[in-house]
Amino acid sequence: MKKLLAALFLIILPCLVFCQQQNYWQQKVDNDIQVTLNDQDHSIDGMIKMNYYNNSPDTLHFFWIHLWPNAYKNDRTAFSDQLLENGNTDFYFSKEGDKGYINRLNFTADGILAKMEDHPQHQDIVKLILPNPLPPEQQVMLITPFHVKLPKNFSRGGHIDQSYQLTQWYPKPAVYDKKGWHPIPYLDQGEFYSEFGTFDVKITLPLKYKVAATGLLKDSSVQGTQKTLQYQQENIHDFAWFADEAFEVKHDTLQLAQKTVDVYVYYKKENAAYWTNAVNYTKAAIRSKSELVGGYPYPVVSVVERAGDETGGGMEYPTITLVSKTNNEKLLEYLIYHEVGHNWFYGILASNERLHPWMDEGMNSYYDQRYFTKKYGAGGVDFVNSNQPFVKKRQPDDFQSVLLQTVIGLQKDQPIATSSAAFSQLNYNLVAYTKTAQWMQLLEQKLGRQRFDDMMHAYYDQYEFKHPGPEDFKELASTYTDENLDSLFGLLYKKGNIEPVQKKTMKLQSFFSFKDTDKYNYLFVAPALGYNYYDKLMLGAVVHNYTLPLPKLQFLAAPLYATGSKQLNGLGLVSYNFFPGNNGQKITFTLAGARFTGDSFTDSTGTKNFQPFSKLVPAVKFTFAEKNPRSTITRYLQFKTFLINETGLLFTRDNNTNEEIITYPKQQRYVNQLRFVVKNARALYPYNATLQVDQGKGFVRSGFTGNYFFNYASGGGMNVRLFAGKFFYTGDKTFLTQYETDRYHLNMTGPKGYEDYTYSNYFIGRNEFEGFSNQQIMIRDGAFKVRTDLLSSKIGKTDNWLTALNFTTTVPKNINPLSLTPLKIPLKVFADIGTYAEAWEKDAGTSRFLFDAGLQVSLFSNTLNIYLPIIYSKVYSNYFKSTITEKRFLKTISFSIDIQNLTTQKLFPQIPF
Repeated sequence: MKKLLAALFLIILPCLVFCQQQNYWQQKVDNDIQVTLNDQDHSIDGMIKMNYYNNSPDTLHFFWIHLWPNAYKNDRTAFSDQLLENGNTDFYFSKEGDKGYINRLNFTADGILAKMEDHPQHQDIVKLILPNPLPPEQQVMLITPFHVKLPKNFSRGGHIDQSYQLTQWYPKPAVYDKKGWHPIPYLDQGEFYSEFGTFDVKITLPLKYKVAATGLLKDSSVQGTQKTLQYQQENIHDFAWFADEAFEVKHDTLQLAQKTVDVYVYYKKENAAYWTNAVNYTKAAIRSKSELVGGYPYPVVSVVERAGDETGGGMEYPTITLVSKTNNEKLLEYLIYHEVGHNWFYGILASNERLHPWMDEGMNSYYDQRYFTKKYGAGGVDFVNSNQPFVKKRQPDDFQSVLLQTVIGLQKDQPIATSSAAFSQLNYNLVAYTKTAQWMQLLEQKLGRQRFDDMMHAYYDQYEFKHPGPEDFKELASTYTDENLDSLFGLLYKKGNIEPVQKKTMKLQSFFSFKDTDKYNYLFVAPALGYNYYDKLMLGAVVHNYTLPLPKLQFLAAPLYATGSKQLNGLGLVSYNFFPGNNGQKITFTLAGARFTGDSFTDSTGTKNFQPFSKLVPAVKFTFAEKNPRSTITRYLQFKTFLINETGLLFTRDNNTNEEIITYPKQQRYVNQLRFVVKNARALYPYNATLQVDQGKGFVRSGFTGNYFFNYASGGGMNVRLFAGKFFYTGDKTFLTQYETDRYHLNMTGPKGYEDYTYSNYFIGRNEFEGFSNQQIMIRDGAFKVRTDLLSSKIGKTDNWLTALNFTTTVPKNINPLSLTPLKIPLKVFADIGTYAEAWEKDAGTSRFLFDAGLQVSLFSNTLNIYLPIIYSKVYSNYFKSTITEKRFLKTISFSIDIQNLTTQKLFPQIPF
């Protein structure tokens, strides 16, 4: 009986769906466009006739019209704002001549002038007020001239020198559907939604250009030095064309069941080696999707290589697709398959991709995986493109899935059903594409492959040249199973994994690996090296479990044998991440430790006595969640306790023998540290701020450090740093307490190794007072670059208050002499100004404000910074004259080794964590 009811259900439900489809309607817009390219000023002039059919049940009084070339008009558009949010400042700082716009519009509706009104928010949308209302089942002819100044190609369209990419280049009405109007601004992240119709486009341009365009070339004519090409195509919702005199063209035909398709590829001669099989790749894409989804309905398909240096991407338009250059032929095959596949998901099944990117990008990606897995097995396409066997065997079969699992593990993913513009840039690529493809695989498993394929064919047949939504897809899928699909489709609206994570086993591996991390908990072993002035070369090993996805429990241990001190040194760390919510807030418990030699003393017998230090640092850190997943802000509160053991040096005298006695007492101390940190890694004017309080025996040390970066339009910029600090005694201030807390006092100059009271920075010679290692400083407190180490109390050192401003600016390449060297060494200019409590006392002996300035060379991603002071306060000049008698300039140079600036993202830009 149950089987009979299920069978009846499967018979009746499609009938109900069919009945509902009778109520489906969509508008139609036929476009007749004439356009002329002016390659001298990179502009086009055109005339467009839009025959708009109102198939809705509503009377329309106005249209929203997309003028998307105006997205490039200035830096106050949604496009410009989004580029900045995604870390790109190229358009924001572009020259006026590189921007673009559309103007000279003069709309008429059935011959009557129509009024335009600005959109309240977006410059690339206008409201067109109809002189006469448009009733249901009626049509109106909209006609306007237009002029477009083509921008430099910052996104999908414009020009690269005299190679032209005409995309989203003409006025077009927004979609009006059962949910109302959909006026949407042009965006770089987030694609488009347009009405279907017939296009008849005549393009006039200089004879020298070769053109690739949407649709079929119907006619061509020559008038002097100009030619006119006419393209026509039915059942499309967009039209794009590309012109370049350097195109190489290949043509072939593909025989499908019902038609012959013309196949074209356009590419640059210098990249011909990679395009040898491009026609076959294009044919395979058409053949595959025709079989798996539905027959290709158009008479032509074209693939075009994009001009410029952009790599590894593409963009689709009806019958034509654009792909960036690549030196990896298998990656080119993937790009062609993926972008040509958008003729189905976007071109024919035209979902609102701005709202539902998963219905285009994700469904298309599912078929990518299915095709390439069948052809190449697990691993498919090597996106990393490494030719090194060492790296190759350690990279994952599917790097995108590993990154997705990492984001999910950090609880920074977003639901599949998120709109394009609401996605973070990372999630747009990982969730809308990769996670949706996984969800589609789950749907396939639920239905069974054959029934799934039948369902997708029905989806194609039912919604060909229409605008299906998520509810339509779900309704259709439900007719292919007697099971309830609510929970499966509910996954579209949830964060987290599509399926439960499988249990892992332990595996030992050398160095590192990202391969099969879904199966193994790795234990990595690799050789390790270290060096400092006292321990000399240190040899050992590092044992760790750092990989992707990031384990909740992470550890690292690096025992090192010191060839100089003959001691066993090393460092270690173990941490555990706990996620109390589901929006990325995180609590991290950490225990770290280290042991190295911090100083040495050679006694009268010639024996070198080493003075090691060790520390144990328990810590807890709370990282706050951000409400907006696109936010570039990071905020955290951290508490640490530094438990430090040091070997000191003590000189005493035996009163009986009058002999000097040297001992090396073991000393213990602690520092409690509380930090609140805010960072904004935005591309334009990034900043960070740290409020830090340190407490130890007899003192509290508080300080605020803020950095604000001002971008230059030509590249680079100026960093402004502010420090303000106050030192407190928790007991009486005496000569003894001043002496005991000396290393904690505030410094105008960048502190030396002795003053690194938590041993948190790397120093070559931590306690050296002469030679090269003596010139190393830390960028902390006042962060001046001049040093007064030979004074008993350094200039600008205080146990009261201190404040300073530090400026560092890049030097433009055209005036940087070091840019002419083969290494192109970056040159900067620094300037510091500051004051402190003692300078304001009566008879202070120094100016109230101190300053220094000079040149800075920053190497290895700002890890090594070398400072050459040139001008400075008189008090520093007097110090140098009185204490440095030879090689004065060389000895005024200082440097810092800022390993803390070396982040994972700088080492591995492809891993954005």
